[in-house]
Amino acid sequence: MTEEGPTRRRKTDPRIARRRLRLLWVIGIVGLSVYLYYRPIASYVETKRDLAARRAEVERLRSTRIELEQRLASTSSPASIEREARRIGYVRPGEQLFVVQGISEWRADDSEHRRRS
Repeated sequence: MTEEGPTRRRKTDPRIARRRLRLLWVIGIVGLSVYLYYRPIASYVETKRDLAARRAEVERLRSTRIELEQRLASTSSPASIEREARRIGYVRPGEQLFVVQGISEWRADDSEHRRRS
């Protein structure tokens, strides 16, 4: 064996060098593509998520509107208006209002009495 000096480099095969160069080019092109398309794709995904949230909100508001329309239709009748007025303490002209207190205690005592009997 001959002694080779420390400054002597190993010769590389030109085919291997070309493959490495091609691989670097491919990696560079893929990296550049990812870099250039990242923002538009991220924006698209975020917009799609926002759109789904907005659609859910619209659907919730639509169901709330339908519920409120039904409540309005049911409260527009004279009977329901009278029922609501009586609930808040209104009386018709000529009627007398009686306020009865202690009903809950009476019911509790009555149910206790019924259980014993």
